[in-house]
Amino acid sequence: MEFFRIRKDIPFMSWGRYTTAISLVTFVLAVFFLVTRGLNLSVDFTGGTVMEVSYGNAADLQKVRAALGELGFAEANVTNFGTSRDVLIRLPVRKDLAGARLSDQVMAKLGTVDPTATKRRVEFVGPQVGDELVTDGLLALLVVSLGIVAYLSIRFKWRPAVATILANLHDVVIILGFFALFQWEFSLPVLAAVLAILGYSVNESVVVFDRVRENFRKMRGAAVTRVIDNAITRTMSRTIITHGCTQLMVTSMLFFGGEALHYFALALTIGIIFGIYSSVLVACPIAMWLGMNRDDFVHVEKKQEVVEEGA
Repeated sequence: MEFFRIRKDIPFMSWGRYTTAISLVTFVLAVFFLVTRGLNLSVDFTGGTVMEVSYGNAADLQKVRAALGELGFAEANVTNFGTSRDVLIRLPVRKDLAGARLSDQVMAKLGTVDPTATKRRVEFVGPQVGDELVTDGLLALLVVSLGIVAYLSIRFKWRPAVATILANLHDVVIILGFFALFQWEFSLPVLAAVLAILGYSVNESVVVFDRVRENFRKMRGAAVTRVIDNAITRTMSRTIITHGCTQLMVTSMLFFGGEALHYFALALTIGIIFGIYSSVLVACPIAMWLGMNRDDFVHVEKKQEVVEEGA
């Protein structure tokens, strides 16, 4: 289905050196912020105390955060859990306070704000569990990346496969760079969003390169740049429909999903934007730089000539 059709091909590849330079600068900045500032890991990774508190009426999360701030927990994560009367509180590790004593102190403070506050559950996430989550998260990222490499190696030859892999890593590093730069909380939902973006970006790149494959079969004798420009132009309607509908859903989570889904939706938004950009303006120029040609997509059968030698 197409909402519109562009009759004249857009010369995307003529901008290749500029878009690749922009991507390289953005990538280097993202790596710089990751090294110098690091990720603001949540309690899921660093360990801490998780409390579930129930209220008689709808809880005022701002007052809860203010009360925790007075106790020295300005960085505490406070979200609704299930209903508007249930609140989930994640507190970082405090070496001077044990888990039970900390929860009693927090409940005493919350009771002064709203006497209906009752403690329903308290769990302590130790640093060892946090280390295991970090290790498992990195392992999941590695497994997904290797799976993508294996899939692309089967689907295409090495030039488009390498270009797609580099474009996908570009997206992931930039998402992490944003979270390092602004010190947004990096939690398990955000990690899930990063893994989702890996697959999402691969899908867009595969669609573009599949159209390139079709063009090499139809546009015999055409230059590589013209083939790629035509492929990208012909997939633009599909790209706008697909990503536009996806972003509508993600935007609703971003603005109406509350704090629990805010950073998850934010990571998806960054990934979708840069996923479109990298699939069109990063993967294709890199593939061209690697020397991509018709032989990478169209299998040419060579006829063997039998030469009969006379006696």
